[in-house]
Amino acid sequence: MCPGGNLFREGKVCEDCMESGLLQSVRHACYRDSFAATATTALMLAVHRTARTWSESVTGYIALTEFSKRKFVAAGLPREKIHVKPNFMAPDPGPKEGLGNCAVYVGRLSPEKGVRTLLHAWRQLRTSIPLQIIGDGPLRRELARMVAECNISNVVFTGRLSSEETRSRIRSARLLVLPSECYENFPMAVVEAFSCGTPVVCSRHGAMQEIVNDHRTGLHFSPGQPDELARALEWAWSNPQQIRAMGVAARRDYEQKYTAEQNYRALMAIYQQVLGLPSGERRLTIPENPSPIVTRQPAIDSTTIPNPQ
Repeated sequence: MCPGGNLFREGKVCEDCMESGLLQSVRHACYRDSFAATATTALMLAVHRTARTWSESVTGYIALTEFSKRKFVAAGLPREKIHVKPNFMAPDPGPKEGLGNCAVYVGRLSPEKGVRTLLHAWRQLRTSIPLQIIGDGPLRRELARMVAECNISNVVFTGRLSSEETRSRIRSARLLVLPSECYENFPMAVVEAFSCGTPVVCSRHGAMQEIVNDHRTGLHFSPGQPDELARALEWAWSNPQQIRAMGVAARRDYEQKYTAEQNYRALMAIYQQVLGLPSGERRLTIPENPSPIVTRQPAIDSTTIPNPQ
């Protein structure tokens, strides 16, 4: 539905290709900033749409959220073939102890992630809140220069960290901040935060507002609005008991929805449904306590299930 792959262009959400056709992407060179590469990608998509590959040659799809499912349906995929199964996180780190002494951002330092909005919010804070920015990307130098020139205090860039170290930083944080201005699909950082009992402050946007329940497992703010983000952060820092309760609720959501065991059962149920096995046939075996070997599942737009025929 988007040759660029993220429904984002020139600093804002873009659904032109869904509304007006794939030629819009060629016009703006959305794929790798290349007219030729975008034209090739758009042609490939157009051919498969005409051949009905997506609707007839694939038995089932897995979308990570209901929001993503709605977008795929709007783009033309059959609703009945799309199953919703979220990402998961394993092994379980267990809930953290204590409230946490900082805020953390985890992700790529690129325009669609809202990191400029993040720093503009920190400029406006009247409360001193330490911030750790974990990750790297094309905006790293610009953001570091902004921190220095604007004299923004309590901001540390850690660069890329290992999964274990990242999780450790999230455990020691009071909040995870997710200021993305793109829709996102299913940020793994949210599941990692929930598994530790760390609430999430996120944009009221796309899949994020579906995963994070406002004032129950975190706080919402309008995307691209640093003043609103600053107010949410100051409220959170001045209401520790409410934030502690949100952390407990976030951990409960992890236990109910995002463990390896819950995810495995959901995946096997989808396989059984897609295979369409009659009730008398042998069913797929689902062990009570599967032993996961994946420690970090990448966020992806959709996973296709091969046609059993």
